[in-house]
Amino acid sequence: MTFIIIGLVVGAIVAFIVIGGYNRLVALDQRADQSFADIDVQLKQRQDLIPNLVETVKGYATHERGTLDAVTQARAAAAGAHNINERVQAENMLTGALGRLFAVAEAYPDLKANTNFQQLQTELSDIENKLAAARRFFNNAVSEFNAARRQFPVVLFAGLVGFGSDKPFFDVGEADRAAMTAAPPTVNFQA
Repeated sequence: MTFIIIGLVVGAIVAFIVIGGYNRLVALDQRADQSFADIDVQLKQRQDLIPNLVETVKGYATHERGTLDAVTQARAAAAGAHNINERVQAENMLTGALGRLFAVAEAYPDLKANTNFQQLQTELSDIENKLAAARRFFNNAVSEFNAARRQFPVVLFAGLVGFGSDKPFFDVGEADRAAMTAAPPTVNFQA
């Protein structure tokens, strides 16, 4: 009779650990998915703003067609991305293309003075700040999920209940990371 009671207690403890671990993984997985959806909202707002920005720049910088096409293509790629990895890569390309677009705008004083362009630039800057915050929240949620999935004893059964792999972080990508560490930016107050 003692062995039966001990077996039931051990079984209850194991069931409690498995159920608790599973429920924690579900909650953290949901939090990571919800935080990526928050990023998606900001990315959609940015993508909706880009055509207006491109049209404004087109009026002033007609011979900068390659830059404008690059922004348009990057926006289309970002809109067509299906999973997190594709989305991260496409959004990083779009961020780079927008950086080149603003560099082109620097060469046109009339464009920089245009109130529509200034408003669009301010809106884009606001969205970029919100995106940065949403990415931090997402990466934190992913970090918590990945850590919980790897902790003992959850690691013993996580794969069996559908949580077999880590979630990817939303990062800048290898190419952009290499560019950022290659050389510090040059600041020139003489211009």
